[in-house]
Amino acid sequence: MIHVPLKDIIAKITAHTGLSEADVRLKVREKIEQLYGLVSEEGAAHIIANEYGIKLFDISGELKIKDILLGMKSVDVVGKVLRKYELREFNTEKRKGKVANLMIGDETGTIRVVFWNDKTNEFTQLKDEDIIKIKNAYVRDNAGRKELHLGDTSHIIINPPNVTVNTREHKEYGKKHISELTDTVSAEILGTIVQVFDVKFFEVCPQCNKRLRLKDNQFACETHGVQNPAFNYVLNVYLDDGTGNIRAIFWKQQSQRLLKIDDKAFDAIRLQPETFEKYKNDLLGVQVKVLGTAKNNIMGRLEFNAEIVFTELNPDQEVEMLDHMREVALDTKTSNAVVNNVSNSNTVSPVPAKTVDKPVKSTDLDDEFEVSEDFLE
Repeated sequence: MIHVPLKDIIAKITAHTGLSEADVRLKVREKIEQLYGLVSEEGAAHIIANEYGIKLFDISGELKIKDILLGMKSVDVVGKVLRKYELREFNTEKRKGKVANLMIGDETGTIRVVFWNDKTNEFTQLKDEDIIKIKNAYVRDNAGRKELHLGDTSHIIINPPNVTVNTREHKEYGKKHISELTDTVSAEILGTIVQVFDVKFFEVCPQCNKRLRLKDNQFACETHGVQNPAFNYVLNVYLDDGTGNIRAIFWKQQSQRLLKIDDKAFDAIRLQPETFEKYKNDLLGVQVKVLGTAKNNIMGRLEFNAEIVFTELNPDQEVEMLDHMREVALDTKTSNAVVNNVSNSNTVSPVPAKTVDKPVKSTDLDDEFEVSEDFLE
């Protein structure tokens, strides 16, 4: 099934009907009640879109990267090669073969393209800045990231005539130790979580996501007036890599990726804060890869603003994706910051740190986690 995120369905409905986001969300809740709670928010939104005659997706012709959705098959797309990764050979008890991947981009975003076995022959012909037309690929989920995979019936055209591709400005993340971080430096760090703070929730406007202020016992938005607030949140942890430690700040999307839970689960934590204790205990000792920017806070202490986080660092999980090859061969702004006082972390045993390596590139980290990382690393 093709997965269209709820926020994208709501955006299409608002654009088509002129309804506000709050009105659409109200209709979603009413539809769920009408169906006795036997449908999800996404399912209810799908029904509402169909009632208005809104087509949520169209996979005919070439797609822009931002329009690629999980579950799609027979995808055609054109993009520019932004970065090639190393071709790897693997040999496990169950299988052996080759895998390679690269990142492509267009003016709407970036996505990773994965080549398996014989398809790696085409990969070796490519170089950075090449334009490639991909035909008949399929989309898979890898730790929350959309990826294009080339099946038996897929193929690529390298530098097709009279085709140009514009891409977004790139941001580089060089691998660094925590001790090497300085103010305003963007970097990729690998560390172990040694301290976890409680989630901080704050009220935002459901229409524009800006921070709400309390006026006359009512929450009000500067643009949209009095509102029934939605909630954003931020989670702070301390990371240690053996060379030092630093407070890392995870906003809404990255908090969800870090804990592997959705917005509903966070809302349950907001209503029952004591339930977060289990998550705190589970996070301690977890090793994560984080891309982001170091910045001095108002206290003059260095913090790391997480723009993307990877928690699945086991290479065997990447190899397991081979099982899906034959099955398919034919066939989405950070909220205003909440200033918190910084407390010192306890001293912990050193954790081996990763060496500095080739920088990682990204275009827009708010878009569906479209950030590259070394495959099978």
